[in-house]
Amino acid sequence: MATSTTWAQDVITCDLCDNPAQQFCNSCQVSLCGGCINKHVESMKSQTHDIVPFKDRRERLVFSSCASHPNQKCEGFCKKCDEPVCFNCVTGPHIGHIVKNVTEIVQNMKEEIKKETEEIEFIILRFAQSVENIDQKVTNMTEKFNAMESEGENLRKSWHEEIDKIFDTLQSTIRKMKDRRLKALKSHQSRLQDSGTKLKRVAKENKKILKSTKVSDITSHKSDLKKFRDIPTDVDVKIPSLNSNTVQGRELSIELGEFKATLTQTSISSLTDEVSILYVRKLLDNAQVIASIPSKIKPLGAIICIGINEAWAQGEDNIIRRIDIHGSLKEKITTEGQSNPADISVTRQGELIYSDHHNHNRKVNIVRQGRIETLITLPQGWHPDGLCCTKSGDLLVSMTTSDDSQTK
Repeated sequence: MATSTTWAQDVITCDLCDNPAQQFCNSCQVSLCGGCINKHVESMKSQTHDIVPFKDRRERLVFSSCASHPNQKCEGFCKKCDEPVCFNCVTGPHIGHIVKNVTEIVQNMKEEIKKETEEIEFIILRFAQSVENIDQKVTNMTEKFNAMESEGENLRKSWHEEIDKIFDTLQSTIRKMKDRRLKALKSHQSRLQDSGTKLKRVAKENKKILKSTKVSDITSHKSDLKKFRDIPTDVDVKIPSLNSNTVQGRELSIELGEFKATLTQTSISSLTDEVSILYVRKLLDNAQVIASIPSKIKPLGAIICIGINEAWAQGEDNIIRRIDIHGSLKEKITTEGQSNPADISVTRQGELIYSDHHNHNRKVNIVRQGRIETLITLPQGWHPDGLCCTKSGDLLVSMTTSDDSQTK
């Protein structure tokens, strides 16, 4: 059966129909069956045809007909105009241009296409291997996350019913982590598969061009290989660990990535126990850049956010600027005096406050509707430094004596 299939794939068919080819036109480089010979000759009466048995065929380049000079073949290629030309073109519209022999150009381009096809086939192999590796990673990751979910359910049974919400959050976190990581793996796998499919089509087309004797087929080839070379064949997705700790009768804790929950139990008396549930969001081990805002303030001093899209910022001059996330200036406040403010903050109502570091002023000011008003005047000998508006609406002011000997 394999032999028959191979034989069937090697049968050369007529270029005008699907019947097996028996004859060959050396002039036009066309395979023909017995029934299509007259059709071929009649369709191209202006040309001579050297039709021989297929086994006696002679392969040679088929030069395209000149669009400007009937019955002339384009055996040259104009480098300046990037188009095939005939002899009459060279002595006419293309006189003085650099004209190369089409045969030489075709040979060089075939060499390039051959090298490209070899590289494509190598990349296809690498992609196929990576797809298999990712399949295994998906399997392993699924098993580990499934085991993690099972472990979470086992831990749930050892905790009090009142802390079910902890495990609901935990399981949701696990599923989200699992979904995100599997999505990243499968997305990359899909990208590799799609790229591999596209490369197979390109390789097939290149092989067809390599077999072609038509100049136009070869000279019109444009390579898309560059965009596939830099596609990474692997993706590293980290799997967090699910950790738990139990101190019998005292403390239960569970931790997964940034999620951490702790149950503590303190004995108050022989009849009363106090149970407290503590949720903790750990700080990241390494800072992450969420957004970069080009403030154009050099050097940049204090900065305080207003919502999620704007911020007040100050430098070393006496101007406080409100900028958006793109760095565009929205508003500016010129403070009293020549020195820059010591610090800035924003109240719960969104009003800007700043501390005036100048020894003579000793003020904390607030900006209301674009006007500067004094909020606090410190006693003689003290000047304000840092500011902090608390969540409850209070204002914390750090202050220092003029000689820097005391702070409060």
